[in-house]
Amino acid sequence: YASAKTKPKFSNNLDGALTETSGLMAFNNLMWTHNDDHDTTIYGLDSLGKIQKKIILDKVKNNDWEDISQDSSYIYIGDFGNNYRGNRTDLHILRIEKKSFLLNKPVMDTISFSYSNQTDFKIQKENATDFDCEAFVVSKENIYLFTKQWRKNKTSVYVLPKIPGKHVAILKETLNVKGLITGATSLPSKNGIVLSGYSTILQPFLYLLYDCKNYNFSTANKRKIKLSLPFHQIEGIESFDGKLFYLTNESFVRKPILNVPQQMHSVDLGSYLKP
Repeated sequence: YASAKTKPKFSNNLDGALTETSGLMAFNNLMWTHNDDHDTTIYGLDSLGKIQKKIILDKVKNNDWEDISQDSSYIYIGDFGNNYRGNRTDLHILRIEKKSFLLNKPVMDTISFSYSNQTDFKIQKENATDFDCEAFVVSKENIYLFTKQWRKNKTSVYVLPKIPGKHVAILKETLNVKGLITGATSLPSKNGIVLSGYSTILQPFLYLLYDCKNYNFSTANKRKIKLSLPFHQIEGIESFDGKLFYLTNESFVRKPILNVPQQMHSVDLGSYLKP
């Protein structure tokens, strides 16, 4: 479908604790987010972006948490950011039991993985690898990873089981999104997903993939929607109802020219996702 452009319904600044907000998940009437470095706190936000709750994950490390997702029983946090040297061998996803999470006594285990087609683990220049990842969704059976290909500006889709242990993420397909993918959320009613990302000059966009069968995203209907938010590093995307979507961007400062604060935005995609 033809590309489009849209404006957020609102944009609100986030708390100073969330300068590196990365993923976003709708659960228990809150939007949950996290930072992508060091901080092991999960923050529950209301629909205006105000922090309402904090859950600290003890005894784990935040190497590079990039996205958060869920199924009916578990919350998943992707520690799979790999842009610094492109040679991580400890890629993994934390799995947290939802009941324990709500009790603020999180019970966790780990899903470790490697990419089926990554054979070279030499140190690369920063932001040069095609084996970085910042987005994933969880289905009834599997986890689908969407890579952030710094050189090719595409995204490769990998699939792995959603059970604890060590796995090989199998390359499924590659999509020419012409940008850097940073977030993903499911569209259950439309058999698809929405990806978030931005161009190499920080022009953010959403990428709709819907009416696809058996998670074959390359056969889906596709539409790229540019966002009127220049120089915004959009990192997370989520929705409560599949129509109004919430986005977060991390702080982006390049003094003296740019000073974009961390924010939450809402974007109405209802007109693009009609029956």
